[in-house]
Amino acid sequence: MGENTRSMIFTIYGDYIHHYGNKIWIGSLIGLLKEFGHNEQAVRVAVSRMLKQGWIQSEKVENRSYYFLTKQGIDRIEEAGNRIFKLNPSEWDGKWRVLMYTIPEEKRQIRDELRQELLWSGFGSFSNACWISPNNLEKEVKLLIEKYDISEYVDFFVSEYIGPRDNKTLVEKSWPLEDVVEKYEEFIITYSKQFFANQEIISRGEMTDAQCFVERTKLVHEYRKFLFIDPGLPKELLPENWNGNLAATLFNQYYQLLAEPASRFFESIFKENNDLCKKDDSYDAKHHPYMIQ
Repeated sequence: MGENTRSMIFTIYGDYIHHYGNKIWIGSLIGLLKEFGHNEQAVRVAVSRMLKQGWIQSEKVENRSYYFLTKQGIDRIEEAGNRIFKLNPSEWDGKWRVLMYTIPEEKRQIRDELRQELLWSGFGSFSNACWISPNNLEKEVKLLIEKYDISEYVDFFVSEYIGPRDNKTLVEKSWPLEDVVEKYEEFIITYSKQFFANQEIISRGEMTDAQCFVERTKLVHEYRKFLFIDPGLPKELLPENWNGNLAATLFNQYYQLLAEPASRFFESIFKENNDLCKKDDSYDAKHHPYMIQ
């Protein structure tokens, strides 16, 4: 439950709090998480862990504890938001980004964390300690090298593949896309049923704002899991049976349906003790970026 609580808090920061000044009173956070069955102790433990990991910081105002995203937290959420609300694959510039490293055994923990970060960014494991991506990830790689202080152990190339096989062979070797197709299929089956059922219920005015908040948050929470398995390949490299586009369209339509009532409920809880935190005037509940692990 602890990891699950922390993960849900990340979702709420990304999809709501980030658009309201990045800061929230712990009491409001506890109130929001209660809607999903997470108790106060679980929330406090998860927040404590997020503090230690550098995702959030705290401040006291009149004996009340407020928590806000650090730069690291904001960067991750904005990167994820750009990916999760993207409807169509990008065009490819024809180049591959190749990262190779030889990190010594005594730095094994850094090596393991780096692997997770590379997976998150969409790199594929081409061979042992060699990762590739067709996407322009130079900035992300530079930040990772700085974050883990590993410049002496890594080499990074931007290159072209000239054979003897074709580019799609590299894709097949580096990413288990059949698994991703299966997961998208499960998502489409589950959420298309929910979308049509709730469309009817909402049109009759029989779904509360709180229920819409829970549904929208669960929807984002499930869909953002694809950030860890879908590398976001350009259209030229996608397999013919790719159903990620259909999943993205379904996600966006269902999100739009739930967006406004869900935001109303969030605001009702958030505003109770967050007078110091202002809503971002450019924020539109129907269209915005977001996310995190």
